[in-house]
Amino acid sequence: MLNRLIFAAVFLFVFLGNSNSAAGQEYHLQDLVIEALQNNPEIQASQARLDASRYRIPQAKSLPDPMLMFGYQNDRFSKFTYGTSEDSQFMISASQAFPFYGKRALKEKMAQLDSESIESMHRNLALKTESKVKELYYDLFLAYKNLDLFIQREDILNRIESIAVSRYSSGAGTQQEVLMAQTEKYMLLEREEMQRQKIATIEAMMLSALGRNSGSLKGRPAEPSPRVLNMGLEKAIETAWERSPEIQSRDRMLEAGRARVEMARKEYYPDFTINASVFPRGDEYTNMWSLTGTFNIPLYFRNRQNMGVKEADASLVQAAREKDAIRNMLAASLRENYSMLAASEKLINLYSKGLIPKATQDFELAVSGYGTGRTEAIVTITRLRTLLDQESLYWAQLMEREKAIARIAALTGESGIAGPVNGR
Repeated sequence: MLNRLIFAAVFLFVFLGNSNSAAGQEYHLQDLVIEALQNNPEIQASQARLDASRYRIPQAKSLPDPMLMFGYQNDRFSKFTYGTSEDSQFMISASQAFPFYGKRALKEKMAQLDSESIESMHRNLALKTESKVKELYYDLFLAYKNLDLFIQREDILNRIESIAVSRYSSGAGTQQEVLMAQTEKYMLLEREEMQRQKIATIEAMMLSALGRNSGSLKGRPAEPSPRVLNMGLEKAIETAWERSPEIQSRDRMLEAGRARVEMARKEYYPDFTINASVFPRGDEYTNMWSLTGTFNIPLYFRNRQNMGVKEADASLVQAAREKDAIRNMLAASLRENYSMLAASEKLINLYSKGLIPKATQDFELAVSGYGTGRTEAIVTITRLRTLLDQESLYWAQLMEREKAIARIAALTGESGIAGPVNGR
């Protein structure tokens, strides 16, 4: 009868998804994602950088500040001659520089494109932060699930130990069986402590991602709902090339690079400065005025303008090659994650429909045999270990599957590429 109770405990607690250990306060993934997007310091710093880039746009298109000059001219050193000499006068002038036609528009365009590139990278950071929070959440859930399995295994080992002690007391068993069950239990206690340390480490990482510098996560993660991917690999690659914020950022950088090339070529043309002056000379003499224009001469164009154009051309080529590299990286990362997703789904199916039912049957037979003396203790313990290890691997593959979907969503820039299974 005790043997049957042991097997019933294993089946109910492990395979029917017992949630007693999960009772109490739980937190949910979406709440953590929202908190991270609002409070993560990296996202806040990125938002400030984006705001700063937008403030640079009106500055870029503005004219240079006008210049005001004032002074006095005296026609000798021996005395002050203002009003008594026609060469003595005050001087007041104002000047305004005007860049060559098209330069201000190009500067505004470059600042606008730089801001749009930063905005795309800001969205990319948000997607990566969301993916990171999801992966940490799945790791936390798996760590708690493994801890549950260890606790359940410990309970079952306690019962097996009781059987071993009873058998030893009645002379049907050996002391080695008792020691074997106790050793397995102590090893399990060690693994429990290591799992608790792992939980603490992952929670610290999660708090950092959430932007919390103190406090703790209250409760434990709720079981995540399984999701199904609504997009094939080739479509995902195409979508990533079109919608990925990294690609969009590089597109803006390419446009800005072309504008810089055009701007570098504009530097061959001079800028103009208009200067207006008045010269008050006193009551006895007529006041004077002047209007002049100056412009710079690109005399050293071989060392300045020519090199500036070549620099802009080289930067444009760099941006184009970087975009190609990112396209290749996105495609490779998507292929890797789709491969991981396919492998996880196959393993999930293998564990749930093959290995776990077989391990369950083996353990049931071992327990029955141990009670009648037909099976040794080592066989029973080994089959229990195999049974619960298969369960742990099953949950690990479930979480790997969800993590792969989260990474695919971040890579494609599409948070809605996965939905609940069967619409739930």
